[in-house]
Amino acid sequence: MTRFTCGCMSPQEERLYNQIEGKEDKFRKTHSRVFKLLEKFDGQKPRIDIERALFFTQSMQQTEGQPLVLQWAKAMKHIAENMTVYVQEDQLLLGRAGCDGRYGILYPELDGDFLDIAVKELPNRPTSPATITPEDAKIVVEEIAPFWKGKTFHEKLNAALPEEVHKLTYDDPSGLMSRFIVNETASFRSSIQWVHDYEKVLKRGFNDIKREALEKLADLDPLSPKDNCEKKPFLEAVVIVCDAIVLWAKRHAVLAREVAEKETNPERKAELIRMAENAERVPGEPARNFWEACQSQWFMQMFSRIEQKTGTTISNGRMDQYFLPYYAQDIDAGTLTEEKAMELLECMWVGMAEFIDMYISPTGGAFNEGYAHWEAVTVGGQTPEGRDATNDLTHLILKSKREFPLHYPDLAARIHSRSPESYLWDVAETIKDGSGFPKLINDEEIVPLYVSKGATFAEAYDYAVSGCTEARMPNRDTYTSGGAYINFAAAVEMVLRNGRMKKYGDIDLGVKTGDPTAFSTWDEFWDAYVQQHLLFLRAAFVQQYTINKIRATCFAQPMGSAVHDLCMKHCIDLHQEQIPEGINLGYFEYMGLGTVVDSLAAIKKLVFEDKKLTMQQIIDAVDANFEGFEDVEALLRSAPCYGNNDPYADSIGREIDRISVEYGGKYSKELGMHNDVRYVPFTSHVPFGKVVSATPNGRKQFTPLSDGSSASHGADVNGPTAILLSNYNTKNYGMRDRAARMLNIKFTPKCIEGEQGTEKLVSFIRTFCDLKIWHVQFNVINRDTLIAAKKDPQKYRNLIVRIAGYSAYFVDLSPDLQDDLIARTEHGAL
Repeated sequence: MTRFTCGCMSPQEERLYNQIEGKEDKFRKTHSRVFKLLEKFDGQKPRIDIERALFFTQSMQQTEGQPLVLQWAKAMKHIAENMTVYVQEDQLLLGRAGCDGRYGILYPELDGDFLDIAVKELPNRPTSPATITPEDAKIVVEEIAPFWKGKTFHEKLNAALPEEVHKLTYDDPSGLMSRFIVNETASFRSSIQWVHDYEKVLKRGFNDIKREALEKLADLDPLSPKDNCEKKPFLEAVVIVCDAIVLWAKRHAVLAREVAEKETNPERKAELIRMAENAERVPGEPARNFWEACQSQWFMQMFSRIEQKTGTTISNGRMDQYFLPYYAQDIDAGTLTEEKAMELLECMWVGMAEFIDMYISPTGGAFNEGYAHWEAVTVGGQTPEGRDATNDLTHLILKSKREFPLHYPDLAARIHSRSPESYLWDVAETIKDGSGFPKLINDEEIVPLYVSKGATFAEAYDYAVSGCTEARMPNRDTYTSGGAYINFAAAVEMVLRNGRMKKYGDIDLGVKTGDPTAFSTWDEFWDAYVQQHLLFLRAAFVQQYTINKIRATCFAQPMGSAVHDLCMKHCIDLHQEQIPEGINLGYFEYMGLGTVVDSLAAIKKLVFEDKKLTMQQIIDAVDANFEGFEDVEALLRSAPCYGNNDPYADSIGREIDRISVEYGGKYSKELGMHNDVRYVPFTSHVPFGKVVSATPNGRKQFTPLSDGSSASHGADVNGPTAILLSNYNTKNYGMRDRAARMLNIKFTPKCIEGEQGTEKLVSFIRTFCDLKIWHVQFNVINRDTLIAAKKDPQKYRNLIVRIAGYSAYFVDLSPDLQDDLIARTEHGAL
C-alpha cells in the first residue's frame, strides 16, 4: 500500500507515511525536548529491574512476624533508602521505579511461587517479552524467589478453592495455567485499578499527613487491645511511609545538585537546580506552583508503583481539575506559558511510557497484550457541585494528545448532557487524529449508578476514570480485589456437548444437561444454557468469597491508605476486607456477549422456529469446524445478530444480562460488596476464544470471541448508531448491579473527514450520551494500513491502535490480536 491508494488518511497515518518517506514531523520543533527523550527508548524491549523486588524481599525477611502493614511500610523505607535514583538527560521531572530506558519491575509477593521459572521464559515469550541480565536472573532464582515459595496469595488461593471451582479455574494442580472458563484475576495484581487523592498531597504534603498520624497515635487508648493491635501498627506504618517517600525525593534532590555542578550548559544547569529545589520541597510540603505540583504528583505516582502492583497501573485521576489552580496562578503571574506547561506534562507522559507494567504469570501476559497500560488521565466531566468542569487545562491536555505521538498516558474524556460544544469539538478532533484517544466515559450512566450504591452526588460527580473503562471515587471506594472473567461462550459449547468442551476432551466441566438433539423446544435449550450460566456464576462467586477472605493476609498498602480519608479516619489498611463507611465496588466479567447472543439467536430462529436446520446438523457443523458444512455456516450467519438494533437478538442479550444482574443483586451481599456484571475483556477475548470450539454463529474454532459489548466480527451491518442501540437494548436499566461495558467502534478516516465529519462525530457522541452507554472508544484508521503494518512491521513501528481501553503499538501485538483488529467492522458512513 502507498499513501496514494487509501483515499483519505488520519493525521496519524499522514505522520507515519511522512516518516516512512523521510519527511520531518511538523511537531518535532515545538516538542523537541520530549521527542529527544522518546527516541532514547522508543521500540526497546523492556528490561526487568530487580532492585524493588530484592530490597522488598530483604526487608520482609527481616521483619517476619510483625503486623503486615508495618512490614510493608518498613519495606518501602528500605527501598527508598537503597534503590538507585536517576537524573535523566533532558528530563524536567525526577523519579523512576527502575533503570534507565524502558523497564519493568518485579512483585515477588505476587509471583514468587513461579518467579524463578518466569524469568527464564520472559525474554522469549510470544506476548510482551522482556530482557533480564544473567546476573539479575541468578539473584531472582537464588535470593528472591526461594523466600516467597509457600507465602504468596496465589498459592493460598489455589489450595483453598473447592474442587468443583478449581477445575473451572485452573488447568493444572498448582494453578499456574488458566482453564479460561471461570478465571480468577486477583492473583496477578495486588489491587484492581485505583485513583489516589493527588489533590490532598498537593495541598497538604506528606509531612502534614505524618503529623496527622502522630496526633492519632498520641490519642490512642493505651489500654485498648484494638488500638494496640490494629490502629497503632497502622499509624506507625503511615509515619514510616511518609518519611520514606520524602527521603526518596530528597535523594533525587541531592543527585540533581551533583549533576548540576558538573553541567556546563547554563540553561540545563538552571533546570537541574530548579529540579533539585522542587524535590527538596515536594511531596513533603504543599506545592506552590505548576512545576512543583507536577513533580509532587509524579513522585507519588511512581512511589505508588513501587508500593504494589495496581492492576492496569495507577490512575492519574482528574488532572485538569487538581492541577488547574497552579496552572491558572502561574499563567496569570506570567511565570508559565502554555508551551512550558505542555512540556512538563509531556515529560510525565514519557516517564509513564518508560515504565512497563509487566504481567509475569502466563495468564496475566495472555490477558494484557502489547504492554497493556491504563494510567488514565481524566478530563472534562462535572464538578462536585454538578457544573461543567471543562477548563483551559482540559483543552491543553487534548492538544498534547494530538501533537505528541505517544500512547501514554491513556486519556479518558468524561461526557455529560451539558458538555459544551467547544469541548466536544475538541474531543472529536482528537479522536480523528487516529491514535485511539480519548476514550469516552458517560456521566449520565455512571453518576446515578454510583449514587444508587451509596455515594453522595458530590462524590459521584467527582469520579475519575481508572483502568480500562472503570471509575473510582477517591476517599469513598474501598474495594481492591480483582474479579472473575467468565467465558460464557464456553457455556454455549457445554450445552451442545452435555457439559464438556472439545478443548478438554472427556473432562466433565459443566452441568450434565442432556443430549441437545432431544430438546423439542427452545425453552428446553434455553433452560440448559441457563443451568451452565448459573454454574459459572456460582463458581465465580465462590472464588470471590474465598479471595476476599484471604487477601488481607497477603497485601498491605500504607501509602495508598495514608492518602485515603476513610483509612486514616478508622486507622485501617485499604486491603482489609471491610472499611467502615466505604463502598465496595467490584465486578465479574461477561466474556463473549456478541458470540453468545448470536449463537443462541441462530439456534432459536433456525432450529426451533423456522426449522431450517436440525440440532444434529449444527452439532455436526461445529464439530467439523464448518469444513464441508459451508451451507450450514452461511445459514447461521444469516440469523439475527447483536449490534444491528435487531429486537430479536437484542432481547436475548437483555435476558442474559438480567440473569447476571439478578444473581449479582441476590448474592453480592454475602460477599460484603457490590459484585456487578461488567463487559470489559481487555485483550482476553483472544485467549478465552482459544479454548472454545466453533460456535453456532458461524465463528471458527479457537478464534477470538466478540470483545466487550461490541458486535461479533462482521456481524454489525446496520451502521455504528445501531451498535449503540443494541448496547442500549440489552441493558437492564431498572437494575443497579451492573458496571462498565467496553464498546469498540472503527471508522474509516473518510467517514469523518473535514469539518462536516467532525460535526457528525460530535452528534454521534451526543447520541452515546443520551442513550446512557457507559463507554465507547474508536479506531480511525484504514484497514489497508493495518494490513501493511502486519506485513512490514519495521516501517510501521510507530503505528498506534486502540485495543481494549488502551492504545498500543500495532507491531507489539500478537498476530491473533492484529487479525482481531483488522477483522473489526470498518464503518465508512456515519
